[in-house]
This record gives sequence, structure tokens and C-alpha cells, in this order.
Amino acid sequence: MFAICACSSTGEVNTPTRGAVADTTLPPMKNFVAPQPTPPTRSNHDIARDFLELTFELESGRKLEILTKFEGPITLRVTGKVSPAFLSDLNRLLVRLRNEAYIDIRLVQKREANITIQAVSQRDIRRALPQAACFVVPNISSLSQYRSARRKSSTNWALLKSRKKLAIFVPNDTSPQETRDCLHEELAQALGPLNDLYRLPDSVFNDDNIHAVLTGFDMTVLRAYYDPTLKSGMTRNQVAGRLAEILARINPRGETLSSQPLPRTTRAWIDAIQTALGPGTTASNRRAAARQALQIAQNNGWQDHRLGFSHYALGRLMQSHDITTAYSEFLEADRAYSRGSQYSLHRAFVATQLAAHAISVGRSGEALSWINPQLAISLKFENAALLSTLMLLRAEALDLEGKIKQATTVRLDSLGWARYGIGPDWAVRSKISEIASLSPKTRDFE
Repeated sequence: MFAICACSSTGEVNTPTRGAVADTTLPPMKNFVAPQPTPPTRSNHDIARDFLELTFELESGRKLEILTKFEGPITLRVTGKVSPAFLSDLNRLLVRLRNEAYIDIRLVQKREANITIQAVSQRDIRRALPQAACFVVPNISSLSQYRSARRKSSTNWALLKSRKKLAIFVPNDTSPQETRDCLHEELAQALGPLNDLYRLPDSVFNDDNIHAVLTGFDMTVLRAYYDPTLKSGMTRNQVAGRLAEILARINPRGETLSSQPLPRTTRAWIDAIQTALGPGTTASNRRAAARQALQIAQNNGWQDHRLGFSHYALGRLMQSHDITTAYSEFLEADRAYSRGSQYSLHRAFVATQLAAHAISVGRSGEALSWINPQLAISLKFENAALLSTLMLLRAEALDLEGKIKQATTVRLDSLGWARYGIGPDWAVRSKISEIASLSPKTRDFE
């Protein structure tokens, strides 16, 4: 975020202020109820290309010779300590998979199941795979088995012939949203494609982590994947020969849209982005990598979300180094994302940064103009962390306008979402303080 300083408040007498909120018991956690997936907005010709690249390549770029999937009904069990929120999220996801992707999958209690979801600590996950927040492995059912089988051919996705048993490892000591996001991404890859593509603007099969839950595009891909005409062992050419008929049948709207294929994402851009946003290097090296990614995007003439993401990544990395440059990069990111309605969620992330800057310099009206259109977007895409951040920023902007009671209502309403999206009470209170510190009123009070 932009300027950070200590949190204080000058609220009205008998009106809950930022300080009072921090000292009281937080309200109950909120959760999402009805999914609002948007159908894919690309032609079936382009979706077929996406399907093949997702299915027959690994993230490393290694080619896969055959398609693998579960054949017949799929059973799933859960082990480890999990919360009621996790079980609720899992059941909602299973309902969506049955209703939208037409996958016959159900939760069971028995020891033998096709898929085992094991909830463990973040520390245990990092011990097994240091840079992973969560992961999926074939032919095992527990983390202890992974430690002894990790270098065996049975856990090598490239050597897999079919899917019969696998394990998903998710954290049980982080925010409910982070665990849910892992659940969506890893279960989708456990069932279907193993690759991620940065060029996909509307999918969890993308390492940019913009989308948190399975989208309409993702469900279309999974429905095609589990079409009865596709079987384990089929080659890329065999699958390609059947995709046109499958997609025409399950996604007739895609037949009416013209093909607008995006160019492939270069390995150089991927490497630069991963260096910029990943661990293991200095802040200056990350900034240099982000600049390199932006240069590559511009040199390739990209006008899509990858250009916006390049600006956004550089803006995030410049915040503690050069606020003026960071602000300019966020403006450029928003300009790039404004070119397509399919980038609405991307714009919501940028809006938090632009609104924070506006609040820090006392421009409340500008802040509200960035925030207000994004509230419904973050709700639609089920991102509680984003929604609560936008609401807390909105409360600060309303405070600046002297609308203290309205600000208090918004701030209190944000807390239930924050408990789901941000996590434990101390983290929620820290977020309240962080955002409150942006306000010139806070700095003036000091």
C-alpha cells in the first residue's frame, strides 16, 4: 500500500471508530452462497486451442503424449483437521462440478477413495515442496507417502497412463479463502489439465492468481475433458479430432463467436515475471525483472491482460522504492485492462492501489470513483480478501468526506468478509490499521 503510519481515529461520540473496532469482538465470518460463473467469451476454435495446450503440456513446457483422466464415478475423502468453512466450500465445489462440468464426483468416508484431500500445516507443505502453497500428486494418499515416493516414476505426471488414485495437500492454518483457492485450483488439476497458461484471462489455470474460484471457462474445459468420447490414452491428434464436435455440443454459443487467438506467452516473459514475483532474489533484482517483463510485453505488441499484469507487477514492486512511478504503473495497468470487459476482476485489484493513493493525498471523491464499481465485481468473483479491502478503503474515503456514520457501517460490514478472506482476528485488525494509516486525517491527528 502507499504511505503507512500509525492508526488512530477521531470518530463521533458513541460511534464505533477504527480504534473501537480493533478492540471489540469481530462479527461472524461471512461466506459466499450462490456461484455466479460467467460463460466463456471466446470462440470454440480458441477454446479448443486452449484445451490442447492445457492438456498436453506441463507448466515446465514438457510435452505430454497422452490424455489421462478418471474413468467412471470419482470418490473423494478428506483427512486432517479441517474447519466447517472448508467443508462448506468443498461441498459447494462438488455441487458445481456435478452441475456445471457434469463430473460424477462425490464425498465418501471410506478409507479407499480416488482422491484424498489432506489438510496439513503450511510448514508441512513447505517441507515437502518449499515454494508451494498447495499441490497434487498421483498414486499416493498421504504426505508421508509423498516423502518416500517423490522421485519414483509412479508420481511422475509425464509417465502417467491413467488416473486412479491421487492426493491433494492443502493448508489448514491459513485464511479460509486461501484454503478454498487451493482447493479449487488443485482439484481442477487433479481432475483435468495440468498446465497453466498466462494468456488465459478468465481461468484459474493461470499463474497470475487473479481468479480465485473455477470460472465458466474452467467448467467448460472440465466438461469437455470428461466428455464420454474422450478416454485415457488418447493422443493429442485423437483428442483434437473430437474437440470440435464436443465443444459445439456443450458450448453452442462459442460457435457464434469469431476466433481472436492471443499469441503464445514467451518463455522469457514467464521467467521474468516469475523472478519478479517469486522468492529467492533481492528487491532490486525483482524490480529489474519486472521491467524486463514489461519491455517484453511491449516489444511483442501485446495489448491484452499480460501487458496490464506487467504494469501491475512493476507497480507493486516500486511502491516502497518510488511511489510516483508505482502510481504511474497502476494507471497504465488500468488503461490496459480497460480494453476488455473480461478484465473486470483485474481492474478491481488495480483499483485498490489507485484508491489507496487517492486517499493518501486526500482525494476522497477520486478514491470512491475507483472503489465503488469494483465492489460488485469482487463479490461476483468470490474474492472476500479483495472485497473487504475495497470496503475498508471506502470507509476511509467516506471518513475524509465527513460521512462518519456511513463510514462506520461500511467498515463494520467489511469485517465478516475480512475474517473469511484475510483470516485470524489479528490479521484483520492489522489490515484495518494498515488502511487507516493511509488517511491524512490520521497523520494530522498524530
